[in-house]
Amino acid sequence: MRIRNGPLGINLLRDPFMLNQATNLSFPRARLLTCAAAVIGLFAVTAPSASASGIANRHGVDQGALSAGTLRPVSFAMKLPNLLAAEAYARDVADPTSANYHKFLSVDEFRTRFGPSADSIQQVTRYLQAAGFRNVTVDASGLLVHGTATVGQLNSMLSTEIHSFVDAEGNTFHAPTRRPTLPAALASANVLMVSGLSSVSHLKPHLKHVSVGSTTDGIPLVLPAVGHTPNSVPSTATNTPGSYTVGDLAVRYNVAPLYNRGITGKGTTIGIATLADFVPADAFTYWNTIGLSVDPSRITQVHVDGGAGAPSGASGSGETSLDVEQSGGLAPDAKIIVYDAPNTDAGFMDVFSAAVSANKVDVLSVSWGSPETFYLNSAIDGNVDNTSELVAMHNVFVQAAMQGISVFAASGDSGAYDSNRDLPYPQFTKALTVDAPASDPFVTAAGGTTVPVTLQFHHPVTTVTVPQERPWAWDYLSGYITAKYGPDAVYTYLFSTGGGGGVSVLWPMPLWQFGLPGAQLSATGQAIAQNDGSAPFLTLRSNFPGRNLPDVSLNADPETGYSVVSSTDSPSTGGWITGYGGTSFVAPQLAGITALLTQSAGHRMGLITPRLYTLLAFTGYGPTSPFNALSTGDNWYYNANGHYSPAAGLGTLNVDNLARWMR
Repeated sequence: MRIRNGPLGINLLRDPFMLNQATNLSFPRARLLTCAAAVIGLFAVTAPSASASGIANRHGVDQGALSAGTLRPVSFAMKLPNLLAAEAYARDVADPTSANYHKFLSVDEFRTRFGPSADSIQQVTRYLQAAGFRNVTVDASGLLVHGTATVGQLNSMLSTEIHSFVDAEGNTFHAPTRRPTLPAALASANVLMVSGLSSVSHLKPHLKHVSVGSTTDGIPLVLPAVGHTPNSVPSTATNTPGSYTVGDLAVRYNVAPLYNRGITGKGTTIGIATLADFVPADAFTYWNTIGLSVDPSRITQVHVDGGAGAPSGASGSGETSLDVEQSGGLAPDAKIIVYDAPNTDAGFMDVFSAAVSANKVDVLSVSWGSPETFYLNSAIDGNVDNTSELVAMHNVFVQAAMQGISVFAASGDSGAYDSNRDLPYPQFTKALTVDAPASDPFVTAAGGTTVPVTLQFHHPVTTVTVPQERPWAWDYLSGYITAKYGPDAVYTYLFSTGGGGGVSVLWPMPLWQFGLPGAQLSATGQAIAQNDGSAPFLTLRSNFPGRNLPDVSLNADPETGYSVVSSTDSPSTGGWITGYGGTSFVAPQLAGITALLTQSAGHRMGLITPRLYTLLAFTGYGPTSPFNALSTGDNWYYNANGHYSPAAGLGTLNVDNLARWMR
């Protein structure tokens, strides 16, 4: 966001994670470590050509200015005064070697020690009230100031103009036509950004489905595999690819010994952050059918910003159902709080803030996201302050870590090419990109694998075998698709489906990844553009020492996937659907596993990621290791290599071993 009469002054890149790696960058190290405005300097951004702008800017057809009298709720995100100190404390409380180990903060303690000053917050609230804002409130952490104003007031204050738009599907929404400019009075009070000016729904659940069926011309909509029977109701454990349950996962990743010791998540609370409401009865149907006895009052729902609207298949209710079913199935005695918010930039910000500021959950899982690159150029995702939005969310994730809340996020389902989910090849260039918020270093990024399987396909009859667990990428099906439809069909039906992973071009490499065998710099020659020779929308930084993701992985391939109960997605089968997958399974599974670790250790885990890397350095991949190495396969670009790789992170988990180390 541009600021009148003053510098941006964000502390994002004053980050000790960078150390001497900053020498790889083309601008001075001093600037990198003292000014987060350098975030913008990480990218060589070119304006889109006239022919591309209508594709890149996903606002649809302009319907004219939104009525000046229309009331809009907005939120002003505050900066953390000393982000360096906050990040350091967040790491320390989860570090057994630190004097601050387990000294988790309450929300009030966070606000007093690390939050925005009372004077800054008062300056913002008084300014908004004087400008005619209604219902001005401050959240418990002090990181968000909320208020309601008319569109006319917002246009005037922020030097923009909010219009209505209609997209190709007939959906109506609003967005600013000029990038907002923050008034100097708010900038001087350490306001980072304003959210709520756009209602563009750009965030998507990381969920994939393999169904039996074909289009009228006989080309499979998705790849059918023998054994995917949507009408069947599984039992634990099914040992049937495509119909796996949490019972199968518990067997494969050695969770079962914890249950034998009475570790079931009792006394813990799992949080689900989502952008779709759901039918809670679906989760109970799932648990009861597979033989889990659970507390009928274990689920609490919190509707943030009025909630996400009525449950529906189109809104993504199936995602929320599976998040609850998977996390709660792995930790059957844990409580669950589901926070749902509208699918907007403000909703995504506020759902994290609500969960963390309430401080009732021990772990928090999110399976929604957007390519990191879509936050970096307003030409791609509208005239909203997207980069600062990631910084504002980062502040909340740092707060969560200080309070002991572990946060997990799905790393995406488009392999190493996250942006190509929305900008498909060959219409657009291939671009090595990662997903946000999984790319945030204070979030544990959940990757995906394919477990051993033999698949039988028809027309022609073909057997495809995956002999050992590997990173999930549907390139292993390329031979079948090429033989059936020709080589171009690989890009139509397969590319780039797989577990998300790669190198962030926004967030620096965290300290715990330095010197890690297999960790990568960002690739050279990466740009997002139409594949017609026109100028790129965005040219990405080359050889940047960025945060590598994912951190760990579990089975996520729909071909070796799971059963889900979602009455909004499949009412004709009583809600039972098989052949589901995606890294959206792995994030809640890791949340459920961490609830078990929390009960086992008797305390919250906090920022679990650095500890995982330390454990690998100590144990390797031996018999007592918490990790299973992956040595074959890829995610369309990065290769598994027997140690860390951006294809699947540290590998998969041996949960019993992990629990014995996490004390």
